[in-house]
Amino acid sequence: MTQNTKNSLTSDRSDVEETRAVAHDEYSGINLTEMEAGRPGFRGLFDNAFVLGVTCFATLGGFLFGYDQGVVSNVLAMESFGAAFPKIYMDSDLKGWFVSTLLLTAWLGSLLNGPICDKIGRKRNIMGNVVIFLIGGALQTGATAERHLFIGRAIAGLAVGALTHVVPMYLAEISSANIRGALVALQQLSITLGILISYWIAYGTSHIGGTRCAPGVPYTGPLLNGSPTFDPYTDVPAGGCTGQKQASWRVPIGIQLFPALLLGVGMAFMPYSPRWLMERGRDDEALQTLSTLRRKPLDNLTVRHEFLEIKAELRYSREITALKYPNASKFQQFTNNYIALISTWPKFKRLAVGCLTMFYQQFIGINAIIYYAPTIFGQLGLNPNTTSLMATGVYGILNTLGTLPAIVLLDSVGRRPLLMSGALGCCIALLIVGSLIAAFGDDWPAHPSAGRAAIAFVYFYGVNFAYSWAPIGWVLPSEVFPLHLRSTGISITTSCTWMSNFVIGLVSPRMLAQIGHGGTYFFFAAFAILAFLSALFFYPETKGKTLEEMDAAFGDATSEQEKQHMERICSELGLPSKVLLSA
Repeated sequence: MTQNTKNSLTSDRSDVEETRAVAHDEYSGINLTEMEAGRPGFRGLFDNAFVLGVTCFATLGGFLFGYDQGVVSNVLAMESFGAAFPKIYMDSDLKGWFVSTLLLTAWLGSLLNGPICDKIGRKRNIMGNVVIFLIGGALQTGATAERHLFIGRAIAGLAVGALTHVVPMYLAEISSANIRGALVALQQLSITLGILISYWIAYGTSHIGGTRCAPGVPYTGPLLNGSPTFDPYTDVPAGGCTGQKQASWRVPIGIQLFPALLLGVGMAFMPYSPRWLMERGRDDEALQTLSTLRRKPLDNLTVRHEFLEIKAELRYSREITALKYPNASKFQQFTNNYIALISTWPKFKRLAVGCLTMFYQQFIGINAIIYYAPTIFGQLGLNPNTTSLMATGVYGILNTLGTLPAIVLLDSVGRRPLLMSGALGCCIALLIVGSLIAAFGDDWPAHPSAGRAAIAFVYFYGVNFAYSWAPIGWVLPSEVFPLHLRSTGISITTSCTWMSNFVIGLVSPRMLAQIGHGGTYFFFAAFAILAFLSALFFYPETKGKTLEEMDAAFGDATSEQEKQHMERICSELGLPSKVLLSA
């Protein structure tokens, strides 16, 4: 162990001597389980209006992610957009890159954001990423050339990826234990609301000037369900569209700037993360912030107890790293965290569960449907200019409503049953849709009942995904990793979801255009089967488990020494034994 590390640990211990003496007197003879923090779960959010307000502002980061997912699908189907950018409209490969550019830079943003977030803090990190998002969004809204769109989406993607990393972390660090699960569900709910609102805004703006670029010009493009479609190279008059206005696609893209601006301005009045303040040595400010968040005085027992819990957690993270890598530089300590995640089977299994969950979340096919919903509904026999956009809006409503049961079921039914039932439901729906396309896809007008059945099962698919893999994809990675590896593990799983999202966004338009007889849906159904089998045979149940029980769930027998270290820290701080094991 280096001299600097020894001095740091000695300083930490001397700092808590007085705290330990006071805390020991306060907590002796008191049953801490009686110190109620409020009602558990979603209902507990309404016990503290301040935390609920902070949560609503912070989850606007998830709203921006969801809004972009939804709005891009509708914009790609608008004829006025096709007239302005015919290459993107007609070329399925370029269309895939248009969608995936944001996803690729979001992957990069989520990876780069970790050390930046630790340096400047969660609050300022969110505000900084809002500025980046506004620049990217403005470039897209005012785009007059394809390069403006791609550059704008690349810049916005950096911010979106960073926000998906920092916002859940910020929410977890300002919340009390009784509402952390509900906060995760609210983040997912905010994403689905963003998708829903973008669908209906785009549906409304698609009627600005009419739904066709040039109502008097007949279509000459490729046949869809036996009828020609819009071709921006031949169906646009010399002076541009005479019907649908450019505002039809610029307005829905530009609207997302307003919630982003609201998030940035609102965060200026939000508190810093108490944990980050303590990491920076600002203990007095952290205690005051906790008092504000909990709406209780500084000398309240629950506030002081939570303050000491955070202090104990930070001491444990620092000391266990120093013990494992006594002579490591800061860079070596950083890389050693990644090595530790694959050094033993139990640690690797945790990483595999987190990454597989994020992988299946995308390869079951949800974002292929979200990004290209109007295209899909058009292929299923609906009018691509009007009816398919409305059907997409209905899908957004069902997707949002389907998320609500997860708030209750996650902590009652458990994770594995929801994952298995969701994968099974998605698989059945995908197989039926694929079969209907294989049987009747060449002539939907002659088989309207089959088309309506296919659309109904796309909706059924969305509901099954919404209550299972959608929210649990964010829950599992946050709870399976050991304390000192949690931040590193979450950064890997977050980057996994973005890379998987990137691949799906890139290949989906080509698959939908070139794979016939429902093959795209059979492809996603195969991954739904793999997801079901993984949850059945590989995933442990994590519902209600403490950190100690999580070790047992993953067969991790290497952390006994770490547990003893936890208990010693708790004892030195005057906290009840094993308080960190339930953190």
